[in-house]
Amino acid sequence: MKSRSILAAGAALALGFAPLATAHPHVFVDTTLRLIVEDGHVVAVDVTWEYDDFLSLLIFEDMGLDRDGDGQLTTPELTRLKGFDLIEWPEGFEGDLFMWSNGEKIVLGHPQPTDIAVNDGRIVASHTRTVPQVAVAGLEVKQYDPTYYVAYTLTGVTTASGDCTADIAPYSRDAAEAALAEELSSMPEDVFEVMQLGHLYADTIRLTCSGSS
Repeated sequence: MKSRSILAAGAALALGFAPLATAHPHVFVDTTLRLIVEDGHVVAVDVTWEYDDFLSLLIFEDMGLDRDGDGQLTTPELTRLKGFDLIEWPEGFEGDLFMWSNGEKIVLGHPQPTDIAVNDGRIVASHTRTVPQVAVAGLEVKQYDPTYYVAYTLTGVTTASGDCTADIAPYSRDAAEAALAEELSSMPEDVFEVMQLGHLYADTIRLTCSGSS
């Protein structure tokens, strides 16, 4: 894990050789997003991932950090950790962050690390990604792992413009479970593949800005 993104490693595992998937994630991440808006367009997004305590512990062990086990890192250790989850993303991995403008998928810039911290033994890692000047009107944003290997909990969305507010439409667990059951029922028993149902477990973010159309 030292040389690649933890989330990307999970994605590669699922895409490469995981057996038939069920809606049972293995990694849990609390995420907050900050959308940078200029003149009615989103130009960047700041992302913060707070990893679950078990995965954080595994990362500490893998990287040889927190040897005294107190759940806190020294400044040099934090420097080593910063950006650990942004290294060597496999081809096709999109960082589990997706945007659409009026239904058309938007390609985001490669992430750049901005901050790192440890909170109660949990790694809190932040990065930023550029957005190619997408108009607020008709924009939808979702944070999810397509394979649902990683479960994201959206804990907050803010904007860098006082004229804009973020509206969050929570996903429906009942609808997600129904879609999963339907997919399983239609799949032959001797077929093993990963189902791309993570989007069903993702909240949808839309922005409203004064004067936007």
